[in-house]
Amino acid sequence: MTNPSEVPFHCEVENSTENGVKVTTVRCHGRLINQTAGEVKDIVKPLIPQGGMIVIDLEDVTFLDSLGLGTLVGLKVSAINEGYCTLKLQNLSPRIQELVKLTSLTKLFAS
Repeated sequence: MTNPSEVPFHCEVENSTENGVKVTTVRCHGRLINQTAGEVKDIVKPLIPQGGMIVIDLEDVTFLDSLGLGTLVGLKVSAINEGYCTLKLQNLSPRIQELVKLTSLTKLFAS
């Protein structure tokens, strides 16, 4: 059951250029869980072939479950395999950092 005061999950997409490289920042808000992970995938997956850098900002993510983490891993692997862009996570809460560390994914997201 969700807390009624909690913000419904949503993402905002912001485009910019840094040192001549296209940067797309996807700011996520709320709980990145089973029911909302598809939304992130639907937003980020089409950005990968466009190249540049994709930054997924998790500063306002209040909870991340295994499917949410699995979605982030899948997007990172797609970015690596397709070779068009760099995908990185930004502003991970201490809890999410610990989850990434416990699942031995630190190296994957470090690059």
